[in-house]
Amino acid sequence: MGCSSIISCIQFSMWESESEAAAGREYGGGILTSTKHGVKIEGFHQRGNSWYVSADIPSDLQVQIGEANFHLHKYPLLSRSGKLNRILYDSRNPDLNKIAMDDLPGGPEAFELAAKFSYGVAIDLTAGNISGLRCAAEYLEMTEDLEEGNLIFKTEAFLSYVVLSSWRDSIVVLKSCEKLSPWAENLQIVRRCSESIAWKACANPKGIRWAYTGRAPKVSSPKWNEMKDSSPSRNQLVPPDWWFEDVSILRIDHFVRVTTAIKVKGMRFELIGAGIMHYATKWLPGLGNDAAIAVEETSINNGNNSSSSGSDGSWKGGLHMIVAAGTRDETSSLQAKDQRMVIESLISIIPPQKDSVSCSFLLRLLRMANMLKVAHALITDLEKRVGMQFEQASLNDLLIPCYSKSETMYDVDLVQRLLEHFLVQEQVEGSSPSRQQSLSDKLVGSSLNAKARVARLVDSYLTEVSRDRNLSLTKFQVLAEALPESARTSDDGLYRAIDSYLKAHPTLTEHERKRLCRVMDCQKLSIDACMHAAQNERLPIRVVVQVLFSEQVKISNALANNNSLKGGGVESQFQPIITNRKTLLEGTPQSFQEGWSTAKKDINTLKFELESVKTKYLELQHDMENLQKQFDKVMKQKHTSAWTSGWKKLSKLTKMTNVENHDIANHIPTSEEQNRKTTRRWRNSIS
Repeated sequence: MGCSSIISCIQFSMWESESEAAAGREYGGGILTSTKHGVKIEGFHQRGNSWYVSADIPSDLQVQIGEANFHLHKYPLLSRSGKLNRILYDSRNPDLNKIAMDDLPGGPEAFELAAKFSYGVAIDLTAGNISGLRCAAEYLEMTEDLEEGNLIFKTEAFLSYVVLSSWRDSIVVLKSCEKLSPWAENLQIVRRCSESIAWKACANPKGIRWAYTGRAPKVSSPKWNEMKDSSPSRNQLVPPDWWFEDVSILRIDHFVRVTTAIKVKGMRFELIGAGIMHYATKWLPGLGNDAAIAVEETSINNGNNSSSSGSDGSWKGGLHMIVAAGTRDETSSLQAKDQRMVIESLISIIPPQKDSVSCSFLLRLLRMANMLKVAHALITDLEKRVGMQFEQASLNDLLIPCYSKSETMYDVDLVQRLLEHFLVQEQVEGSSPSRQQSLSDKLVGSSLNAKARVARLVDSYLTEVSRDRNLSLTKFQVLAEALPESARTSDDGLYRAIDSYLKAHPTLTEHERKRLCRVMDCQKLSIDACMHAAQNERLPIRVVVQVLFSEQVKISNALANNNSLKGGGVESQFQPIITNRKTLLEGTPQSFQEGWSTAKKDINTLKFELESVKTKYLELQHDMENLQKQFDKVMKQKHTSAWTSGWKKLSKLTKMTNVENHDIANHIPTSEEQNRKTTRRWRNSIS
């Protein structure tokens, strides 16, 4: 077959490949034959693991590929395979009739097609067998030096003109290359398919007309023969994540190659991150399910993972492996190794931009990385990425068990490191020159809001982990004091965590309880928290007094502010609010610490005084509201009647002026009568 006929057949195959099923389909123009063969045969037939050629000449060569045996003739094979020629020549034995080639890429299936091609039997090239046949042709050295249009030339042309022009075929071929390493890598099949997939994934979705699978709601095990043809119609909108499901069937090393090529093509980082999350959810069982994660943790810790392995030794929803007969511990260790490889590869290809993947995904990935003991450098890099968006974390994602030999239930040291990375990132962003030049009030406010959210998150985490009796006071204190004081506007959450820690650790000494309560600022407690703390017998007496004294100072300042608003001119008799904690401690009487009995009486007295002050405060507030209503009523009346009262005053003044003028007129001479009339007319006009 000439070069022009091959191109025409390949072009016909390109047209057919866009509409046919993905796996196992036959290309109409992809039937290859060899016109030159020296043995007339009737066909190939198989008996058990052996292949025979039906010919009038008995076979004189047996080729063994694994457990399969091929009984063939020397001349057709030697005329097209340089490898077989060299083997027979190097043996120096012309009667050699058996050759073993267990390392042939593609196995017996690929050699069967190569043997049929050598005999001139028509073979069908498909996306499922082309990669194995191309590697086998390279292994057998079926080059153009032996015959024009040999197998290497024809398989290479089929790859270049048919496979790489099709979306589905490129993925099928890349999937089939998993068993052909390193031949597929050396022949650039993996690279070319990866770049072809990347180009098509980065194409404008409006111009996509090829078939794709799309994202399915539930996927158990990716099988191409179960996929439905979902080629978009002309009026159907193609989503930007249309390529996620198809690419996610690839092995992790090939997925990394495709993702790297997509990055080079310039796809948006958030879309790349979404593709990585989709792949991780599919290949890492339990990544998005707490119950499944618990099962994985138990199985790995106990060395028994039978619940996640199928009867055929394959990993459901994950890497498909062929596991030799062995114990369950060996199966579990193999699965853990493959999962570790997936996690390490995914960490290395996550885009460096913030928010490329969600913080919840990063924390779950970090949880599995610690469980599977991933490389320390990659875990550190993952922790830094979590610190970049730590304000987006949730409490459930932070409750990561401690997989080391630590006595604590949860990994508190890990959360401490994440918090440190967050603070370092905030400091770096705030001190960078570019940020200082373009920093506005809005950015400053968002930074403060982020710290406030992290403070609430840390307080909730402390409340949860404080129930662990093995949690040391030092770890609790260090984590509670890691954030600056400006991050917390209220210490109610911190008080709840302290109270929970005191409940779980009833054997703390008085000194340890005082040390624990130092992390809390009594002035930042709400009224409800103060009322609870005043009745909390677990708190040290000194802390209770500080709470009561602080609350009394707040009420006193509130009363003083109300007096100043009334404008009575009377100076407030209360002291200004105390803003320094040291001053508050110095102002606390030492007599309150002498004994529980005396202290409780003093506390009850202070409670009674506090209630009295509150009652007076409410009465004064009620009086103030009544005065304010009366004042508003008077002001409203004055405002509405000002114009009317003005006219009334003016009319009274006019009447008085007329009476006075009448009395004066009786004493005026007659010569001035005209002037008197003029004046009267003017006055009458006014009244």
